[in-house]
Amino acid sequence: MTMIHPSAIIDPKAQLDSTVQVGAFSIIGPHVSIGAGTVVGPHVVIEGHTTIGKDNQFFQFSSIGAAPQDKKWSGEPTRLEVGDRNTVREFCTFNTGTVQDAGVTRLGNDNWISAYVHLAHDCQVGSNTIFSNNAQLAGHVHVGDWAILSGYAGVHQFCKIGAHAFIGMYTSLTQDVPPFVLVSGNPAGARGVNIEGMKRRGFTRPQIDAIRAAYKTIYRNGLTLEDAKAALEADMAASSDAAGPIGDMLAFLGTATRGIVR
Repeated sequence: MTMIHPSAIIDPKAQLDSTVQVGAFSIIGPHVSIGAGTVVGPHVVIEGHTTIGKDNQFFQFSSIGAAPQDKKWSGEPTRLEVGDRNTVREFCTFNTGTVQDAGVTRLGNDNWISAYVHLAHDCQVGSNTIFSNNAQLAGHVHVGDWAILSGYAGVHQFCKIGAHAFIGMYTSLTQDVPPFVLVSGNPAGARGVNIEGMKRRGFTRPQIDAIRAAYKTIYRNGLTLEDAKAALEADMAASSDAAGPIGDMLAFLGTATRGIVR
């Protein structure tokens, strides 16, 4: 049998694996599915059309799967999807999507989500990210794998943050951040590349050097963005070490919609 505290309220239609634990005074709604090994702490509300994977841990007082904070929402059955092995600390709020976008808010696998983090409607967050306390995403934000958002970072709606990017504490972000780039400030400014993060994740020295060179091409050589992209394409063709990371950078620049932090 599921390990459910007697004071918890679980709708009979909710689908919980037999190994799920639910703490005191938590509430789980009828359209919720929770996978094996997930632990829901006390005083957690999980509602909406919400699917949660395996081995997650939700600490107390979080609101998961509530309606989007969007005045256009009219009760459509939009969704929230949470992957596996995520840690979600106290007082987090994850909202479902809207029909004006994909209709689903997603959080991938192996993410560390600290206290008071907000994931608004239609956000798409990858895997292995770190959100420090009070990091806030407005609607429709995309965050790539391994990105780090420091405490009190705020991200404007529709912004994109590339893989391995680092967002500094108290940063106000209103434009897109390419992969590997470190930004901070209010307004945000590019400060270099996330070298320490890349070392920890096993990037080779030639790969890191290629990323540093790409950063200089975009940010330090006085080129327009289109000229910088052309230069990056030439660099990628000339070096096998540069092909992967520069290819990721070019792919991101091709989809940036709000302009990049420069």
